Amino acid sequence: MVTASPPQSGRAEGAEPSARQVAGRRWRSARGVVAVVLAMIVVAVVLAALRPSTSADALDPESPKPDGSRALAEILRQNGTQVTVTRSTDDAIAAATPGSTLVVTRSERLTEEDLGRLRSAPLFMLLVRPTSFALDALAPQVRQDGPTYEEADEPGCTLDAATLAGKAAFHQSDTYDVTGSRTSCYQTEYGASRLVRIQNGASTVTVLGSTAPLTNRRLTEEGNAALAMNLAGGGGSHVVWLVPDLPEEGSGAGQQSIGDLLPFGVKLLILELLVAVVLVALWRARRLGPVVAEALPVVVRSAETVEGRARLYRAGHARDRASDALRSGARERLVPLLGLPRSSAQDPSAAREIVTAVAHRTTYDETYVGAALYGPEPLDDDGLIALTDVLDDLERQVRQS
Repeated sequence: MVTASPPQSGRAEGAEPSARQVAGRRWRSARGVVAVVLAMIVVAVVLAALRPSTSADALDPESPKPDGSRALAEILRQNGTQVTVTRSTDDAIAAATPGSTLVVTRSERLTEEDLGRLRSAPLFMLLVRPTSFALDALAPQVRQDGPTYEEADEPGCTLDAATLAGKAAFHQSDTYDVTGSRTSCYQTEYGASRLVRIQNGASTVTVLGSTAPLTNRRLTEEGNAALAMNLAGGGGSHVVWLVPDLPEEGSGAGQQSIGDLLPFGVKLLILELLVAVVLVALWRARRLGPVVAEALPVVVRSAETVEGRARLYRAGHARDRASDALRSGARERLVPLLGLPRSSAQDPSAAREIVTAVAHRTTYDETYVGAALYGPEPLDDDGLIALTDVLDDLERQVRQS
């Protein structure tokens, strides 16, 4: 039978670590991970606190709230432009005339049927920060490129609505890439634009990537008021402002993707979590620690141990280790029979003495005995089996001599 005893340590026999010591070791090993998680929570809370929330009345021309658009609607009316507020697509199309501008906000509330009706109507449209589904339906040449946070920028284009307004303060804004004929304004350093105008069939569509120029809070910044008035009222003397109501349950509003539904702060938090997981994995992978000897939980039969180790040697083609184990075991058993100290079995300086003693007690010469007890590894499995037979024969002859 083969058993393994627990390793001896410097502590007094029977002394076990206390619960406080164990808890301290666990805390020291886990405090780095805890610190990273707490840091991410703090960053997420700060982002959530700094990011302004969007109210249900955002971009509503009847709302006096900071993110409403009542101030712009009143300025348009004072300058002779009629503003008609609608809450459904059907009402907006019915109110629109050939010389009017349709301002489409909160496009995430539009259903596929709504987008289809708007696409088939020849309108002069202003889409304010539309969703990707609204772009596919109403401005298929335009693709979202990504957000930008440059607060103000010059127009850098020939569009009258932008050049007359001059510098505008967009703050956070979506940007767009456009294929085909278009007019692009307020470009970023990477070439994407915050404001684009295209011709989509019989409709002229203007896409604005920021809500800031239309809101009560930002209307007085830079040339925002002029830009908003030119875009909304530039098509004529009538503005139809569509702020869709929430669609009825089950009507398939918006068909939004996961990216459209998730706020930017949540996306940033997910990215931080992924980076943190990778960094923790790399950090812990380098702290595997030393090999620890442990007591076997059960008693294992010696035959099972020998067979299991033999299979491992065979699977790894480790004939060198297998032959060393066979020779070492044979020398350990031969040395007491020869009257030599046990320590000489693994002592290279005693090899000559052992070989001579074995040769005198057997029918083999010293060269043959030396090759059997200290020779090179066998070339194949058959050679390993032959070595086993030779060692057994040497041991048998020594015992019988």
